[in-house]
Amino acid sequence: MGKKKQVDDSIIPIDIAPSDPDYNRYPVSKHRSCWIHVVGYLRASRKKITKQEAQRLRSLKLTAPCFLDNIPCRARSKRRVTRKKSTPKLKNKLGSGSFECYLETLWSRLPADKRDLFTRLDCQWFAWYRKASYREKVLSWVKRKEIFSTKYVLVPIVCWGHWSLLIFCHFGESLQSKTRTPCMLLLDSLQMSNALRLEADIRRFMFDIYKAEGRPGNKQMIYQVPLLVPKVPQQRNGKECGNFVLYFINLFVKSAPENFNIDNYPYFMKNDWFNAEAVERFCERLHALA
Repeated sequence: MGKKKQVDDSIIPIDIAPSDPDYNRYPVSKHRSCWIHVVGYLRASRKKITKQEAQRLRSLKLTAPCFLDNIPCRARSKRRVTRKKSTPKLKNKLGSGSFECYLETLWSRLPADKRDLFTRLDCQWFAWYRKASYREKVLSWVKRKEIFSTKYVLVPIVCWGHWSLLIFCHFGESLQSKTRTPCMLLLDSLQMSNALRLEADIRRFMFDIYKAEGRPGNKQMIYQVPLLVPKVPQQRNGKECGNFVLYFINLFVKSAPENFNIDNYPYFMKNDWFNAEAVERFCERLHALA
C-alpha cells in the first residue's frame, strides 16, 4: 500500500464568497469590482489558500483601489472596413430554416386584420407527416393549432427539394356547404413537376386531421373535398421555388376573400397574377428587412 498523503492543517479550503445575504443588494463599486475579479479567478482555478491569505483578501475587498480605470483602452479605429458584397440568401435555393426566418419577417408585416383569417403550419410538418414514425406527433402539433377555427390554413410544403404551397379553405364549415365549400388549393410554380403527385399524401393528411379532431364526415366524403391547382406564374430556374411560395403567401393573404367560393375560382390566381420582376423586387425588400 502507498503512503497516505499528509494534509497540512494550516492550509484548508474555504469559501471566500461574501457571506452577507445583503451583499448583492448594493450597487457594484469600483472596490467591489476588483474584489469580484479576484474571487472569480480563485473560483475558476479552485486554488486553496491559507487563513491568513483569506484575511488579506477580505481586507482587499474593503480597501483596495480599482486599477481597471487606469488600463488604457484602444481607441476605435477610424479606418473604414470594406466587406465583400454577399449574395442574398433569397438568390439561392431556400432551406427550411431560411424559409421560416423570411416567413416570420413577412408575416409580422402583413395587415393584422388579414392575418386573423389565417393559421400557418411549419414548413417541415408535411414532410415529417409522410414518415410513419413522425405521423402521430405531427397530428398532435396540428391539433394545437385549432385549424378549424380559421378561414384559411397555409401549409408550405418542401418535398423532393421543391417548394409548393397548400392552402386549406373553410375547413371549419360543413362538408355539404354550398356557399363556403371546404376545398384545397395547391400553388406550384413548377407545374411540370406534376404537382398532383402529392395528392395521395395530401388527402391522407387531410383525412387524418379530420379524424384526429373528431370532425363529422366519413372517409368517402372527406376524400371528395376538391383539390384545386390554379395555373399560377411559373419560375424561370431551379432555385426560385421557395421565393415564389413566399410571394404566393404575401399576395394571397392580402387578396383572399373572406368567404372563398368555388364558383368564383380561380379568382386572382391566374397566369398573369404577377411577373418575375415583381418577385425579384419583393425578395430584395424582404432580404433587407430580415
